Amino acid sequence: MTSRRQWFTVLLSFLASLALFFVILPLAVTVLATQPSELWMALSDGEVLRSIGTTFLAGTIATGIGFFLGVPLAWVLARRQFPAKGLVEGIVTLPVIIPHTAAGIALLMVFGSRGVLGSPLQKLGIFFVDQLAGVVVAMLFVGLPFLVTASREAFAAIDIEMEKAAMIDGASHWQTFVHITLPQAWRGVTAGAMMMWARGISEFGAVAILAYHPKIVPVLVFERFQGFGLNAARPIAVILILAVLVVYIGLRLIANFRRK
Repeated sequence: MTSRRQWFTVLLSFLASLALFFVILPLAVTVLATQPSELWMALSDGEVLRSIGTTFLAGTIATGIGFFLGVPLAWVLARRQFPAKGLVEGIVTLPVIIPHTAAGIALLMVFGSRGVLGSPLQKLGIFFVDQLAGVVVAMLFVGLPFLVTASREAFAAIDIEMEKAAMIDGASHWQTFVHITLPQAWRGVTAGAMMMWARGISEFGAVAILAYHPKIVPVLVFERFQGFGLNAARPIAVILILAVLVVYIGLRLIANFRRK
């Protein structure tokens, strides 16, 4: 029996190593194939710097909006029973499963110059096509399901008795949510926000269709690859990979520090 368990452990460890190798190899090869001088030249390119700034700014704005919209939705899905709840949960996850080029077309039908919302909003001076607002909308659309799903699971795992005790002691529903519910669910909510942010800044299809300009890094990488080839696109891709890794590791360290 012990021998079988050992072989089982070895097999699973081997398969796990293959999965990890599959993820790490492309990233490592891409980074190691790029010379520091190529990175410096890319960082000296004004268009690259503008695209990095636009990417991170739009991703942060989209995540902020997603927090204020997605967290309440996650709480409702975790705590309330209502007709067609399963349908609502399915709708929330739709942006994950539909092709993102199709998502871009759908967003264009709504926020385009002749769209359902885009047309009347234009009269108020609000534009989405080839605007930062369009980039934010596209990132919000593709990233929101990650925040909602993670937050819903976090809210569902909370002990409701603690909330009831707080309200018995005189706390309002809002005070209970802010001081009891959210602090207990913050790790799941933070993880969801991080996933939403990462998904947003990596989006290409929906952004390219609704708001090709101002260019975010994925759009610029595609444009450089199409126009000048692999060597022109690779340093920009490496900059994005390294920037995302630094931010992501930093957020993970902050999360672990708060946990301790």
